[in-house]
Amino acid sequence: MASTKWFILAFFVVFNINMSLAARNLLQTTTPSVPTLPMVPTLPNPTLPLPTTQPSLPNPTLPPLPSLPTNPSIPTVTFPSIPTIPSLPTIPSLPTIPSFPTIPTTIPTISFFTPPPSKTTTSP
Repeated sequence: MASTKWFILAFFVVFNINMSLAARNLLQTTTPSVPTLPMVPTLPNPTLPLPTTQPSLPNPTLPPLPSLPTNPSIPTVTFPSIPTIPSLPTIPSLPTIPSFPTIPTTIPTISFFTPPPSKTTTSP
């Protein structure tokens, strides 16, 4: 199975190399000139005969439409009354949450890590 995968991979690599060489060959060739199309001869305009008047269509008389039937009345439905839901018990109030202490935003300095003051000497 593994050898088949390598064979397929090698096939695609060789195929892509051949395609790139073919593309390079096409890019290096000159573009062919566009062939000229033959002229289309002009056709004579046919003379049409004068239109004759169309006979009018007969106007048939239609019988009257029958009247629509009336819809029967739908009986009214009475729904049973919904029972009342008992009221929920009251929930005791929650105790108040104590406030969080504030976090200091400055870092205290430790004198052990601070460098000693520099001694300034004047150069002659």
